[in-house]
Amino acid sequence: MILYTDEHEWVEIEGFGGTAGITKFAARQLGDITYVDFPSVGDYFAEGEMICEIESVKSVSEFYAPISGKITEVNRELEDIPELVNESPEEDGWIVKIKADNPEEAGGLMNEEEYREYLSSIE
Repeated sequence: MILYTDEHEWVEIEGFGGTAGITKFAARQLGDITYVDFPSVGDYFAEGEMICEIESVKSVSEFYAPISGKITEVNRELEDIPELVNESPEEDGWIVKIKADNPEEAGGLMNEEEYREYLSSIE
């Protein structure tokens, strides 16, 4: 199940963790991604805390933790091919995998339909 934040992050919940990245909307807003400043594996982030920065030709944007937990993996493929975030932000362009402290906190995130409604209210 993929869930979304109002800061345009997504997380696909898988058991006690998830894979996370930025949404297609966020990727379009940023423009061509040139660099992702990864956190270290093992770092802990609370929900809503900044995990890393994403640089594009237009600007630098912050990527926030959609759920609290420890980073278990980062998408090293983005080091050589950062444009994967633009090409496939919700699949191949994922940024981190997180082991969740409290999977129930994902209940405060939006499902796909709610996120589409949210987007239509801000566009």
